[in-house]
Amino acid sequence: LFCSQNYPLYIRSVPTENELKFHYTVHTSLDVVDEKISAMGKALVDQRELYLGLLYPTEDYKVYGYVTNSKVKFVMVVDSSNTALRDNEIRSMFRKLHNSYTDIMCNPFYNPGDRIQSRAFDTMVNSMMMQVC
Repeated sequence: LFCSQNYPLYIRSVPTENELKFHYTVHTSLDVVDEKISAMGKALVDQRELYLGLLYPTEDYKVYGYVTNSKVKFVMVVDSSNTALRDNEIRSMFRKLHNSYTDIMCNPFYNPGDRIQSRAFDTMVNSMMMQVC
C-alpha cells in the first residue's frame, strides 16, 4: 500500500527471506502504475476502473495494481506458478483490501499518511495471504 506520493503505508511479504527482492519489485511497479494512470487521461478520472490489472509479469512473479480515487496505490505480487488465481480473485482481493483501508481511514485516531499499524488490517491481510499460499 502506497500513498499518492509513493511512500509505503503498509508492506507485507510471505515468505520473509526474499523480502528485499519483493520491496524492489513493488517499488519498480509504481512507475508502471503511474504510466497506466496517466495513459487513462484526465477526462476518464471519474469513470476510471480502480483495478489496473496485470502490471507486468516476470519469470517468477506476476505484479497486479489497484488505485483508489485518492491516488492510494495497492500493489500485489503473486507467484507465477499459482494458476488458481484468476483475474476475478485478484480483483476481489483488492476490493477487500480497499474496504479494510477505508475502515482504517474512518478511524479518528489514524492520521492519513502515517504507516498502517492496525491489528485488524494485519489479520485480514494475513488471512488473505494464507488463502493464496
